[in-house]
Amino acid sequence: MNKSSKIFVAGHRGMVGSAIVRSLQAKDYTNVLTASREQLDLLDQSAVGKFLKTETPDYIFIAAAKVGGIHANNTYRADFIYQNLAIEANLIHGAHEAGIQKLMFLGSSCIYPRDCPKPIKESYLLTGPLEPTNEMYAIAKIAGIKLCDAYNHQYGRQYVSVMPTNLYGLNDNYDLNNSHVLPALIHKSHQAKLAGDKTYTVWGTGSPKREFLFADDLADACTFLMEKDYAGSLLNIGTGEDLTIRELAETVMDVVGFNGELVFDTSKPDGTPRKLLDVSALHALGWKAKTPLREGIAVSYRDFLRRYGS
Repeated sequence: MNKSSKIFVAGHRGMVGSAIVRSLQAKDYTNVLTASREQLDLLDQSAVGKFLKTETPDYIFIAAAKVGGIHANNTYRADFIYQNLAIEANLIHGAHEAGIQKLMFLGSSCIYPRDCPKPIKESYLLTGPLEPTNEMYAIAKIAGIKLCDAYNHQYGRQYVSVMPTNLYGLNDNYDLNNSHVLPALIHKSHQAKLAGDKTYTVWGTGSPKREFLFADDLADACTFLMEKDYAGSLLNIGTGEDLTIRELAETVMDVVGFNGELVFDTSKPDGTPRKLLDVSALHALGWKAKTPLREGIAVSYRDFLRRYGS
């Protein structure tokens, strides 16, 4: 990428998209293109096609998606598969129709089979059943990967797919009805602290293990790969380290300053028992995550306080 290249970031208001915009600006890219939902409905194929043909960006980052935690994924199954299929198909096909050669599609580690070996290698894709609670989202993301592969194969495009692990950071979603586990823990721990509660309830058993990546580290990895002109196959992005949900909840409580007792609601689902990515291919290219988990959680909590008040 040249510093003056026109770079379109789809989903720039979300946690991942806003992090990519910050990364590009920090690296002195001067022609970053964005469009709000009011300006461009990514579910509208005609509008997306017209926008891309008019703007003709040199590079596209697809960070736009309908996202949520276990409850949202399992409740709004039709919304999750339809909207994500539509967004990615409109952008990828629209990019091709506009003659755009370079594109990066951001997926999710939930694309991998529920019970595949850990750490998860890219080659494990489509080797077993998915986790039922987020199956619709995963199927949509798998379709996006295959869509990129198909345009590369048939038309010689350079559309690459990267699979981030669980993400958190600035501009995260803290809505307790549809947020991911880490922001939900921050919100609930903060509420418990303010209320003076003696206990703090977390869904599940606390035993599942998860890997977490600070969104600004993901953005740095994405811009790093575009700058290297990466044209390889599906690539995992993560830290290569995981911890239990219990350990995560205890870390959040420590950062927030809540000293109550941790209680687990075992009537609620755990989801996948373990989800750790093999990031050896990314490390071999010369990139590693920089932000320690506790430090990232502290940044996220400050952002939560800034947005929602103390």
